Amino acid sequence: MPDTATIDALVRSRAATYADKPVVIDPDTRLSYAGLDTSSRELAAVLVQAGVVKGTRVGLIMPNSVAWVRTAIAVTRIGAVLVPLSTLLTPSELRAQLRAAAVQVLIGVEEFRGHRYLDGLPNERSVDLPALQQVWPTERLAAAAAEPGPVRVLDAMIESVTPSDPLVVMFTSGSSGPPKGVLHSHGSALGAVASGLAARCITADTRLYLPMPFFWVGGLGGGVLSALLAGATLVTEEIPRPQTTLSLLESERVTLFRGWPDQAQELARHAGSADLSALRPGSLEALLPAALRSEPGARANLFGMTESFGPYCGYPADTDLPAAARGSCGKPFAGMEVRIVDPDTGLPVAAGTAGEIQLRGPHTLRGICGHSREDIFTVDGYYRTGDLGRLDDDGFLFYHGRSDDMFKVSGATVYPSEVERALRAIDGVTAAFVASVPEGDRFQVGAAVCGDGLTVEWLREQARTLLSAFKVPTVWLLVAGPDAVPRGPTGKVDKRRLRELLTAVSASDPVNQGAGP
Repeated sequence: MPDTATIDALVRSRAATYADKPVVIDPDTRLSYAGLDTSSRELAAVLVQAGVVKGTRVGLIMPNSVAWVRTAIAVTRIGAVLVPLSTLLTPSELRAQLRAAAVQVLIGVEEFRGHRYLDGLPNERSVDLPALQQVWPTERLAAAAAEPGPVRVLDAMIESVTPSDPLVVMFTSGSSGPPKGVLHSHGSALGAVASGLAARCITADTRLYLPMPFFWVGGLGGGVLSALLAGATLVTEEIPRPQTTLSLLESERVTLFRGWPDQAQELARHAGSADLSALRPGSLEALLPAALRSEPGARANLFGMTESFGPYCGYPADTDLPAAARGSCGKPFAGMEVRIVDPDTGLPVAAGTAGEIQLRGPHTLRGICGHSREDIFTVDGYYRTGDLGRLDDDGFLFYHGRSDDMFKVSGATVYPSEVERALRAIDGVTAAFVASVPEGDRFQVGAAVCGDGLTVEWLREQARTLLSAFKVPTVWLLVAGPDAVPRGPTGKVDKRRLRELLTAVSASDPVNQGAGP
């Protein structure tokens, strides 16, 4: 079996090659490749003693840190299935994801940024969480790991893990709103990450800073597993803030900064005299000196999704695209078949014609929790992405948006139907309609709401208890009734006109939107 086919094989191989080299660094801790091998194995022994076995679904909710990496590696080395959980989740959202993934053991911090995750969760099976058997605060797990006992079956368990075994359930919102748990195997996830390393400019010499949370595929695949596969060093922190991030970039001589362009621009405004001379092309360009930047639009944006375990399409991040391919996402990576089909007929379309993007190959998802294979794939094995795009004659992919109404806020997916459902649960709300509101090159969440005695302040306060922060509307419009919302000839809400209405409200009163028509 190749030395990158499973998490255990990968960790042991890299420890043998890069023993004393740091694999992950946070502001308080540095962990070497050899240290990761040893400490994750000791932690794995504790998990086995607690009853975790191959196939056990283990939820993990904690911020980015060395401890997150060590715990995730320990879980997956023994063939248990990692379920990374967002630190942004409200209690109701957390319970929904625990149910959807049938999490059996939950490991988590008790509190982070005002969220208390473990309060009220049963430490055994219950009616609403029938799979959950144990809840382990991270402090308890760390104490147990300090004095691990011998586990005779540990080696046998580790050796039984194969590339086709499930590795992780990553959550992404479904098109109808409920959480969607996407299942990847060791082989599909590691293969997907390996296929994009060159495009991301990650090598053994890279010192990578990536602000994305590890509970997203961008953080786990683009950060943790990318570093392991390349033999690189990953630098992380719990809460990215301009001054602390700049300090890390400078002190750790970070060579590659990947992430969100708006964060890079914010850091550039605060950079002052910070020494960022170690950064190399391939980093977000706002932090690079002018001599190392490309022409606007000359570089591709990596393109992917949770179902492909991150980018499946791209172009070397330090290389300009051919002139004819400017504006594209690059080309599909090795191991991924991409076709464009007519959304109505499902038949492939000619090069240059826009349609729905479908994916097939060894790096695509293995399944979705609660769904049959027939629900997910076409009869010939393609995954229907819901994205729209076109392939040109040279194989470059141009993205045309979504076939539904989803949009991104700070890199996180928002589905209007999910937000609408939460808003309708607020006392006094009789109807709610949600759409994206452009703000420069980004989006805000906008909501038109009707009901009795409502105020924007009340709605905002209640929404914060029901939704993750990035899903809470920032543009509000109070309307007299559902008929005041623009509709099309069939009676359905006209989302385009609703978006225009909310955009006008945002432009006229961006701070505190009030009563409307």
